[in-house]
Amino acid sequence: MLRRLQKKVRHIILDYSSKKLIKNLAAKRISLGKNYFLHDTAILDTDTKGVIVIGDYTELLQGVSLMTYGGSIRIGDNCNINPYTVIYGHGSGTIIGNNVLIAAHCVIIPANHIFSTPEIPIRMQGLDSNGIVIEDDVWLGAGVKVLNGVRIGRGSIIAAGAVVTKSVQPYSIMAGVPAIKIRSRKKIDN
Repeated sequence: MLRRLQKKVRHIILDYSSKKLIKNLAAKRISLGKNYFLHDTAILDTDTKGVIVIGDYTELLQGVSLMTYGGSIRIGDNCNINPYTVIYGHGSGTIIGNNVLIAAHCVIIPANHIFSTPEIPIRMQGLDSNGIVIEDDVWLGAGVKVLNGVRIGRGSIIAAGAVVTKSVQPYSIMAGVPAIKIRSRKKIDN
């Protein structure tokens, strides 16, 4: 009898806290799809103007940080964002397609400091923010950095530790600092 009562009380507490969570998420401009997984240590920070949208069946594992800084972060369906990855949404924001795999310790930042005037401190010169688009079925290896203005084409693979500074054609395999194309995943018909 006591165990049944404990289970009912626990269920009521879980129901209450999940309703509270959904209310807070709506107030913070966060939209979550069906059957998502959000680890307890993941951070979703929308500040006053930002928006975060997470698709169906998408997983954000421990220590993942999504920070909009006034922009937006949109993540598609069936994506895996692995531990300690940081995704920013400055300005034009970050768009991640469906079925994207992002390994641990990646950083995706759609902004860069302006530093054209040496007489003015860099931090006072503002930001350049062109956004980032990662198309469907892309795999980012561990520790990849994706920088402002980049579009990564569908089906591409970015090798561990690469720094992507320029847009990537679909089905490319990229590696290095800065990342260069080492081959294509598609065979060329003669």
